[in-house]
Amino acid sequence: ILLALLALAYRKRRRDKEEEEKEEGDEDAEDEDAESKKYAKFWKAFGKYIKMGLMEDSSNRTRLAKLLRYATSKTEREISLEEYVSKMKDDQKNIYYISGESRESLLKSPAVEKLLAKDIEVIFMTEAIDEYTVQHLTEFEGKRLINAAREGLKLDEDAKEKKLMDVYKEQFAPLIDFIRATLGGKVDKVSVSKHLVKSPVLVTTADYGWTAQMEKVMKAQAFADNSRMDFMKAKRNFEINPRHPLIVELNKKVAADSEDKQAADMLTSLYMSSVLQAGYQLTPEDVDDFAARVASVVTSGLGIDPDAELAPEPEVPEDEPEEDEEEVEEEDFDAAEKDEV
Repeated sequence: ILLALLALAYRKRRRDKEEEEKEEGDEDAEDEDAESKKYAKFWKAFGKYIKMGLMEDSSNRTRLAKLLRYATSKTEREISLEEYVSKMKDDQKNIYYISGESRESLLKSPAVEKLLAKDIEVIFMTEAIDEYTVQHLTEFEGKRLINAAREGLKLDEDAKEKKLMDVYKEQFAPLIDFIRATLGGKVDKVSVSKHLVKSPVLVTTADYGWTAQMEKVMKAQAFADNSRMDFMKAKRNFEINPRHPLIVELNKKVAADSEDKQAADMLTSLYMSSVLQAGYQLTPEDVDDFAARVASVVTSGLGIDPDAELAPEPEVPEDEPEEDEEEVEEEDFDAAEKDEV
């Protein structure tokens, strides 16, 4: 009986201790949540000034970088770069980010398809000032910041993936040559994509060109240099997804006939739509060309002759002659006058 009482007393003491620890843990969590909400308010009010300070104050850049907060592909809650690094996989060497209008649009961007497929978290930068910030913040805690929308996405590849890429390059050489000849100076490079999983094509930014977000920022400036803008705008790359059915069929089509006009219309339409999807703006000339080529593709798809004549106008039955309104009014007036007499 004594042993049983001692056992009950021990269990009660242990249960009480666990409840105390749980209460202390809940209090710590509540304190941490309160601090997080306070900092969220602070960041909303002064976040842009911290980013500007990071650009201007090189001596305190590392300290200010720890104050930055961004939403990511895995959470709408804005997190610090320290928290991002703490959640990185063991084999992940870089910090990946992409800039754009909103988190929702960036989640749908073809540029992050491969990263999301590999379950790699991507930082979303949605303010115009972020483009300037990352120019001064190239790394954090030894991890390089890599823009997912730029060419040559740097992911670890094994020997098999490298050989597979060589096979794709050889297999799709006819289409790559056809793209270079068709698009000409509109693109800087044409390559098999390392970004894409589901989408057929992608427009990426060259290493030294402007991103879509940066191009919008520069265009919005009052004294924008149009000559420089044209030069930087040309630094775009075009990537194809070698596994997409559309690209596979297009490759067969141009391999059979390198002068196929329908293939050229399809390809140019794909390029223009990819430019818009990447966040870039089309020039007025490109808009007209895009509209004409889309109309050509639709016409061909419906089996209509491009030189077909317009359909004749339908016959409209002639209206029956109506009695002249003036005569009717005069007759009504005469009748009223007679009744009055």
